[in-house]
Amino acid sequence: MSGKSRGEQRTGLLNGFAAYGMWGLVPLFWPLLKPAGAIEILAHRMVWSLAFVAVALLFVRRWAWAGELLRQPRRLGLVVVAAAVITVNWGVYIWAVNSGHVVEASLGYFINPLVTIAMGVLILKERLRPVQWFAVGTGAAAVLVLTIGYGRPPWISLCLAFSFATYGLVKKKVNLGGVESLAAETAIQFLPALGYLLWLGAQGRSTFTAEGAGHAGLLAATGVVTALPLVCFGAAAIRVPLSTLGLLQYLAPVFQFLLGVLYFHESMPAERWAGFALVWLALTLLTWDGLRTARRAAVLRARLAAPRPAVTAPGPGQARPSSDPVEA
Repeated sequence: MSGKSRGEQRTGLLNGFAAYGMWGLVPLFWPLLKPAGAIEILAHRMVWSLAFVAVALLFVRRWAWAGELLRQPRRLGLVVVAAAVITVNWGVYIWAVNSGHVVEASLGYFINPLVTIAMGVLILKERLRPVQWFAVGTGAAAVLVLTIGYGRPPWISLCLAFSFATYGLVKKKVNLGGVESLAAETAIQFLPALGYLLWLGAQGRSTFTAEGAGHAGLLAATGVVTALPLVCFGAAAIRVPLSTLGLLQYLAPVFQFLLGVLYFHESMPAERWAGFALVWLALTLLTWDGLRTARRAAVLRARLAAPRPAVTAPGPGQARPSSDPVEA
């Protein structure tokens, strides 16, 4: 591997760690925005995210995609669906963190890969390998154990996992870059969010101007908190293998889980530990199977790409080699 490619991969890894690290530590940020409620925070996140990505796109001068998108109604409709689904995901996550459910929120992103696989089977009619079936079954058992432990289904986790898996499925069909996709989605969210904030201000219930400049600055920073990890993720995605990104994705829920237990001191009774242990077992199996499959595919590609020895025609008086190894 050349020095340049090693440098590129190192840059990609640093960006990957930065992206998933920021996503993992974001539960520390949302409580700083109190006394703003979850819906007000969500609306500010939509408005300021559009402002941030618009500036970024102006800087890099990437606008051609917008005209193409507007000329494709089906693709634009999928962006609307993506915007609606991520709105649910963001809103539930902000509410969960500020209501003391950080551990349950982290569970949503732990089980997200399992939900994504299940949706691939149900919607895309994909075929699973036996290990993948076992991992999905183990994840379902974990949800059952956690339902018994919580005394109710872990609806926060399920809502986050299913909404984000749906978001990923729709984004795959839209096929836009990270920053461009966020710009399109927040452009759709912008007017409803801005309308809600103006209505909230008219009712005298907005905290944006009532809680001082520091609070207003933090609400405006929701745009940076939303977009910056995505920019880092985009830089990582083009520089490191997907298998590496697949491993890095677990950093975010691990950080969130540790924050929930060690910093926010959320309770973890035995049945909750058992449920999480089953989820972690399922993810371990899934990761092992994915790495094994990727390794086999890489070996197969290397064999197919290897040069084959040239076969020369026999000279005068030489016997033609037999194609049957038994006869040779």
